Amino acid sequence: LISLCQFFLCLGDCQLHTSCGIQKCTTDFVSFTSHLNAALEDFDLEFCKALRAYSACTYRNSKVCRGNLVYHSAVLGISDLMAQRNCTKDGPTSSTNPEMTHDPCNYSGHTETREHQGGEKTPAPAYLFCGLFGDPHLRTFKDHFQTCKVEGAWPLIDNNYLSVQVTNVPVVPGSSATATNKITIIFKSYQDCTEQKVYQAVTDDLPAAFVDGTTSGGDGNTRSLHIVEKVSGKYIEMRARHIGTTVYVRQLGHYLTLAIQMPRELVMAYEESQDLQLCVNGCPSNERIDDSGHLPLPVMSKLLPQGSAAHSRSVYTLETATTKCHEKMLVKDIYFYSCVFDLLTTGDANFTAAAHSALQDVEALHPRKEHWHIFPKSRGGAVGRDSKFFVCLGLVCLILVVFL
Repeated sequence: LISLCQFFLCLGDCQLHTSCGIQKCTTDFVSFTSHLNAALEDFDLEFCKALRAYSACTYRNSKVCRGNLVYHSAVLGISDLMAQRNCTKDGPTSSTNPEMTHDPCNYSGHTETREHQGGEKTPAPAYLFCGLFGDPHLRTFKDHFQTCKVEGAWPLIDNNYLSVQVTNVPVVPGSSATATNKITIIFKSYQDCTEQKVYQAVTDDLPAAFVDGTTSGGDGNTRSLHIVEKVSGKYIEMRARHIGTTVYVRQLGHYLTLAIQMPRELVMAYEESQDLQLCVNGCPSNERIDDSGHLPLPVMSKLLPQGSAAHSRSVYTLETATTKCHEKMLVKDIYFYSCVFDLLTTGDANFTAAAHSALQDVEALHPRKEHWHIFPKSRGGAVGRDSKFFVCLGLVCLILVVFL
């Protein structure tokens, strides 16, 4: 029995660096059988139970392990052992191991199992939040808040489990501000929980399905990944149970917003070549519009030439923009100030709704309530509810201290 266990463990070790789940099947089988004594009367009964559980596990991995020699060796080995022990294919399977009772395509359940088996009570898995909205304003996984140009296509997230890319276009002439008009999300294949799924949204086309027309990933029983349409053409949610991740995508006005919650350990699972991720490291310094959270607010009605598109000419003053944003957001945090910035930049009231929805998404997905609101730092470095706006008139910038 010892040599048999060593053989199957070798099979598992050979599989460490592939996506095939045979290692997990083999580890469970060894766990079931390592304590068995061949001299005992019920050895064959328990051994056959373990073999049937092993066989069922390999069957669940048949698609992802197709063409894998180690996998096929295990399948043949199981068949030979079942014949030697006169095991029937149908019958009870081993279920005493806690790992066999959890859903392998449920990230939170998998975490709880690891904690239970370790015998020690460890903290619950840590989750992080990232959001992008408006002109665009970025809240990173580290809770840093930035306003950036980042025109064109940029990676928000790029790790071993998930890739998110956004495309930003200029909002109005005479301003470096951009907004998001395209989002591409790739859920990478993961064992037998889901095959690779790609989602893409562009302005005025926010589908409730992946690009292949499906609304879920995994087989009918697993459904570890699925899309839920909340508001037709305006708001969808994606939930990936196998990686404990939730994604919200909205269209407000002509532009898109995104919010995501993901486990810290998966966020950090990326290679050195994948370090350009806005959600992880923020925007490059040369792409920043804000100055440590302080926003340069252009009075666009005084800057834009005659004949500019009506929606591009701001009809707001600092006072009216402040009033408009205060209707939606009572707490005058960075989301409130971002709303004012967007109104003065674009004159488009839809950006008020975008800032408000972004804050709602934070409240729904950010795990720590005390971090929902971010307040700009004063020039002295202290955090407070007073903020300095920079309002540019032509080439002359006036510093206005606004007590709100």
